[in-house]
Amino acid sequence: MAEIKITDDNYQEILAQEKLVVIDVWATWCGPCQRLSPIIAQVAEEYGDKAVVGKYNAENNEELLEKYGVRNIPTILFIKNGEVLQRLTGVVNATKIKETIDQL
Repeated sequence: MAEIKITDDNYQEILAQEKLVVIDVWATWCGPCQRLSPIIAQVAEEYGDKAVVGKYNAENNEELLEKYGVRNIPTILFIKNGEVLQRLTGVVNATKIKETIDQL
């Protein structure tokens, strides 16, 4: 399953799911975000049945940034039941993301 597009309009519905939600907060002008993008796509393919993996564009949306205090991008949020269980900042490899999903 490909990563989903998360926006201010749909994030509450996505976070209401019982699965772990993994959100990549990014922007088009962010070089590290561009390097992280194919890694997020790979994780979405592998973990689509275990977790909801999505991308949240910080340029067009801001509610999640305020709600969860995101100050730097890229940031990956791992959320369950509306609560951030883990947060990774900067470019991280697929192994680190998968390990975090497996732990949660």
